[in-house]
Amino acid sequence: MTRTFFVSSALIALVLFGIAFGNQIVESSATPTRFHNSMPLIDIADTNTVLLPNRSPLVSFRILFMTGSAFDPKGKEGLASLTASMLAEGGSRAKTYAQITDAMYPMATSFQWQVDKEMTVFSGTTHLDNLEKYYSLIREMLLEPGFREDDFKRLKEQAVNYLKNSLRGGNDEELGKEVLYTMIYPATHPYGHQNVGAVGALERMTLKDVRDFYQANYTQANLVIGLAGGYPEGFPKTVEADFAKLPKGKPTTAKFVFPRQALGTKIEIVQRETRSTAISLGFPITVTRADRDWPALAVIASYFGQHRSSNSYLYQRLREARGLNYGDYAYVEYFPRGMFQFQPDPNLGRRLQIFQIWIRPVEPQNGHFALRAALYEYDRLMRDGMSKEVFESTREFLSKYANVLIATQDAQLGYALDSRYYHLADFPTYMREQLAKLTLDDVNRAIKQYLKSDSMRIAIVTKDASGLRDAIINNRPSPITYNSPKAKEITDEDKIIETYKIVVKPTDVAIVLVEKVFE
Repeated sequence: MTRTFFVSSALIALVLFGIAFGNQIVESSATPTRFHNSMPLIDIADTNTVLLPNRSPLVSFRILFMTGSAFDPKGKEGLASLTASMLAEGGSRAKTYAQITDAMYPMATSFQWQVDKEMTVFSGTTHLDNLEKYYSLIREMLLEPGFREDDFKRLKEQAVNYLKNSLRGGNDEELGKEVLYTMIYPATHPYGHQNVGAVGALERMTLKDVRDFYQANYTQANLVIGLAGGYPEGFPKTVEADFAKLPKGKPTTAKFVFPRQALGTKIEIVQRETRSTAISLGFPITVTRADRDWPALAVIASYFGQHRSSNSYLYQRLREARGLNYGDYAYVEYFPRGMFQFQPDPNLGRRLQIFQIWIRPVEPQNGHFALRAALYEYDRLMRDGMSKEVFESTREFLSKYANVLIATQDAQLGYALDSRYYHLADFPTYMREQLAKLTLDDVNRAIKQYLKSDSMRIAIVTKDASGLRDAIINNRPSPITYNSPKAKEITDEDKIIETYKIVVKPTDVAIVLVEKVFE
C-alpha cells in the first residue's frame, strides 16, 4: 500500500549515475541485466544501495529483495508471499508482532510488504525524530525474524482466505485480471501462478519451508537498499553494515522464456454467483520499460485506456457514450489492485509483460455486447492507428503525468529502484526525453508490430457461463437497450457491434468453476 506524505516543496533529490550501453536480451536471473533494442541505459547495478537524500523531515525505506513468486519451488506456490508476510507481520525473535505494532503506533507509522514475480519489497516512512526507534524495529523484523508457529498458522490461513474468499468469492474485477495471466502463462512458467499462491500448495506448506526460502533468497546478492529523506549523513553506512549480516548468497535465477501462444482466440468463462459480468482480455508482448519502443506503447495504452481517466478512448466509447459500466482501461505493464487506486505501485518490475484491456463489470445482459464492443474498438485501433491530434495531446499528458507518479517521497524512491532494475535514467527524465523524440510514425508502427495479435486471450467472470458461451460460439446477436435516447451515431454503431463476430472455435471457449481457480 502506498502512503502519502506532505513533503517540503523545496525537495531536492540528487542521484549520481554512470552510463552503460547494452543490446542483449537473456533468459535472465534476478540480477538486473542489460536489455535489448540498443537504448542508452543507466547502470547503477554495481551498488546495492539507492539513495535520495533531501531536506525532508521524513525518512523513507524501501528494502528490496530480487526474489518473488517466480522463484516459488514447484508444488509450493505462494511460498515467497507467505515468507514476506512472516517477516512483515510475524514479529522478530525479541518482539511479537503485537509488540511491534504497539511500538509503531505512537510514531504514526507502519511497515508494508509487496510480493510480485521478481521483486519483494518492504517499505515504510518515519519522522526523523523517530528514525532510531523505527529502524531498530524493521531491522529486527527483516534480520532476526521470529518465525513463530502461531504467526505461521495465522498468516497461512490469511493467504488461503484471500484466494478463496477475497479474490474468488468477492472481487470479480481482480479475479478476471488474474485469471487472464494464468491463461497467458502456463503452470510450468515461473509467472504461471497467482502471487499469493495456490490453495492446495499453501495448505501443505510448513514453517520449515518458510525458513528454507528465507535462507536461500534473503541474501546480500538479492538485496537492494533504498533510502530517501533527511537521514543523517552516516546512516546509509549503518544500514549497509547491518544488512551485511545476511548470507552473501548468489542471485536467484530462473528462465523467463517468452510464452508462445497458440494461434486463435481462447476464452475462459469463470462461473460465479455474481450480479455482473467482468471482462479482461490481452496477450503477451515482447516490450518492457527497458525497450526503445516502450514509450510508444505507453502512449498507445494511455490514449486507448488511461487508468481512471475519462479522457481515454475506451472510456468515452463504452462508459460515456453508452453507460455500460464504471470504466474501461488498457495497460502495457502489470497493474494489480487497480480498482482501489489511481496510480500503479512501484517495484513490480518484470522481464515479461502483457497488453491488457480491462472492462469493468457490466450488467449480465450486456456482457456479450461489451465484449464485442471492446474487440470492435481494439480492431479499429489496429486498423486506423492514432491521429496526429490525439498523439500530440497524449504525449503531452504523459510528459506531465510522469511527475504525478512520483508525487511522494516514497514513490520517488520506488521508481528509482525500478530505474535501477531496468537500467534507465530517473523516470521523469527518461519519459520526457523519450517522449520528446517520439513521432506519430513510431507509435503507429508499434501498434502494427506489437499489438496486432492473432492469439487473444479473454477471461470473463459471470453467473450464466453456459448461456454466454452458447451466445459467443453461435454468434448470436446481442442488442443493447438504453434507459434514455442515444445519438444516432451510437445507435447506428450498435447495430454493427451487436453482430460483430468473435472468431473462436467452440473447443476454445471453456467454462471454469470459480472453486477450481487458484486451487
